[in-house]
Amino acid sequence: MTRRCALVTGGSRGIGAAIATELAVAGHRVAVHCRTDTTAAEAVLDGLPGTGHVLVTGDLGSPGAAQEIIDSAVERLGTVDVLVNNAGVYTEQPVATTSYEDWQRDWRRLVEVNLFGPADLIWCLVDHLRHRLQGPQGARIINVGSRGAYRGEPNAPAYGATKAALHALTQSLAQSLGPDGIAVSAVAPGFVRTDLTEPMLVGEAGAEVLRQSPLRRIAVPSDVAAAVAWLSSAGAEWCSGAVLDVNGASHLR
Repeated sequence: MTRRCALVTGGSRGIGAAIATELAVAGHRVAVHCRTDTTAAEAVLDGLPGTGHVLVTGDLGSPGAAQEIIDSAVERLGTVDVLVNNAGVYTEQPVATTSYEDWQRDWRRLVEVNLFGPADLIWCLVDHLRHRLQGPQGARIINVGSRGAYRGEPNAPAYGATKAALHALTQSLAQSLGPDGIAVSAVAPGFVRTDLTEPMLVGEAGAEVLRQSPLRRIAVPSDVAAAVAWLSSAGAEWCSGAVLDVNGASHLR
């Protein structure tokens, strides 16, 4: 059977690296994307089971990057059947204490990376899928959103807003791409323990995060990766349009 091919953006660390691993375990050939940290991305590649995995680079905040990333992944893998839009940026800009200059800069950067980047990648991928010999049937697009889109991000409103927009984009495209046999879904994680968030878990702050879930633990990247891997599978087609909460019951809606 032909192995499916997946592109995971932001795959050099944390949740993205865990997703790349889960997809490789499931038999995919994986293109691990990073912006600039090729050393970390290559370390992820070296740890993936199976063969045929590749590295692609590009800044999703740049208007021309999406086409280059898709073209590179297709050239090196032969095609892309599964796109996981995981890459994103997070900055805090409390409205009462953030300068107007910083407010404008942060909003534009987050919209470019967290929304325009995934939207552009999706367009470029769909264009590829519609023109490839076997057609688009069976392809998967999974967007990594956030619990903050529903619960609110009072200190990071740009992040919350871009993730809410990504959820809406997911549902709109699930309807428009369904006739092509492309299923589009998303996950909405809560707080996840990674090397980037570890400093935020010291002392009472960490205890507060721990109390959020009745499961009495803090999520790790593999929790999110397992959900993404399932959504990429053939059996998850009927979840097209779903935004799956992956937050350990820390926020219910």
